Amino acid sequence: MNQESNREIKKTLSKSEKGFSLLEILIALALLAGAGTFVAGKMFESMHKGRVSTAKTQMGNIANMLRSYKADCNVYPTTEQGLLALEEKPTTGRECTNYNTGGYVGEDAEIPLDPWEGEYQYTSNGKKFNLLSFGADKQEGGEDQDADIPFRKKRRRRGK
Repeated sequence: MNQESNREIKKTLSKSEKGFSLLEILIALALLAGAGTFVAGKMFESMHKGRVSTAKTQMGNIANMLRSYKADCNVYPTTEQGLLALEEKPTTGRECTNYNTGGYVGEDAEIPLDPWEGEYQYTSNGKKFNLLSFGADKQEGGEDQDADIPFRKKRRRRGK
């Protein structure tokens, strides 16, 4: 090899060994932070949707327990009796003579808390009931991810 080609190789090596400039590193970090924020936002949105779905499923199960209670007692538990009436026979209000001796929740089970660790809100006049979760903020009302999640009874289709 001649001396001139050695110099060119050294120049090439010295240019490639310089590495990244501070500006290039900052730009790369900014891009990574932006992508991370997007991914985290989507992940939290997905988690919220999963919690809402879980709350609706749990309320559907509680509604089925309430229907079983009504089938045996001819009325839903009152607001005062609350969902606890599904776990143990109420001692106040209208007496239920056909109360299921094991309750309606299942052996050694309790009414679950909602996915945000709050109690489900139950009201009833004995003929109809309302059931809802206050959601992430654990307060009545709210918007977006803090919105209340009501139990909606599925409507039966009428025949033609």
